[in-house]
Amino acid sequence: MGYIFDIRKKLGHDPIILTGSGVVVVNDRNEILLGRRTDNGYWAYPAGSMELAESFEECARREVEEETGLLCGDLELLMIRSGKDTYYEYPNQDKVYFAVVIYICFDYSGEMKVQEEEVIEQAFFPIDALPENLSPGTVIVIEKAKEFLAKMNK
Repeated sequence: MGYIFDIRKKLGHDPIILTGSGVVVVNDRNEILLGRRTDNGYWAYPAGSMELAESFEECARREVEEETGLLCGDLELLMIRSGKDTYYEYPNQDKVYFAVVIYICFDYSGEMKVQEEEVIEQAFFPIDALPENLSPGTVIVIEKAKEFLAKMNK
């Protein structure tokens, strides 16, 4: 289960700073890859918590591969999120404040698969036709991705 699982055994549900990474994966039609999470039913981009001695980029690549089966090529920094507006309480009552680095990736390979422990289903969605049940943090990141894509397409 990893580092966070070990921390949770010691701290219970108390708030922690959860450091991690995520990736907005964009296909050649400017569609964004989202997965519907098993723990809360929200749609979100691939992301997760960092393991000991892992860099933000290594974490991002690992999470994308674990959740989707895809391998990221070039990663570009999209945004950094931290602070009081990143507070989240998981359905199991674990409380966290996220400190995350979010990348955007247009260069990926591999065959998409669903990691059923964390993701119920996944699909690419047009940026203007995203599913309604987005996680609160995902909404903020998608807005930043829309700005990024609009600047690219000028």
